[in-house]
Amino acid sequence: MGGLYALGVLVVALAGFLVVTYNGLVQLRQRVQNAWAQVDVQLKRRYDLIPNLVNTVKGYAQHERETLEKVTQARNMAMAASNVKDQAQAENMLSGALKTLFAVAEAYPDLKANANFLQLQAELSDTESKIAFARQFFNDTVQKFNTKIEVFPNNLVAGMLGFQMADYFTLQGETEARERVTVNF
Repeated sequence: MGGLYALGVLVVALAGFLVVTYNGLVQLRQRVQNAWAQVDVQLKRRYDLIPNLVNTVKGYAQHERETLEKVTQARNMAMAASNVKDQAQAENMLSGALKTLFAVAEAYPDLKANANFLQLQAELSDTESKIAFARQFFNDTVQKFNTKIEVFPNNLVAGMLGFQMADYFTLQGETEARERVTVNF
């Protein structure tokens, strides 16, 4: 009878561990999804600003069509990205295209003094800061989730229940892509 009682206690303890571990993994997975949604909100805000910026520059820099098209193309690619890794690559391209656009704008003093352009510049700068914060929060949340998946004995439960590591939202590629987009004039 004592062995049966010990076995019952062991089964209850194991079931309790599984429930607590599963619930913890689900909570962290939900936090990762929420953190990504916050990144996505800021990226969409950025995407909404870009057409206005392109149109403002277009009015002053008619012959810079190739640069404007690259910005628009990079924006469209970023909007179409389907996962974190693709999004990071698309954002690298978009950041590079925006850097080129602002470099072109340097050659147009009237554009640099345009109130609409200055407002868009300020809004984009603010949005870039919000994206950086949201990305940091997302990556911190992913780190907690991935750590919980990897530590023993959670890794056994996570593996059995199909939990997979989440991707970080990191900038990849050249050193230039690692620099924050600057919009100072």
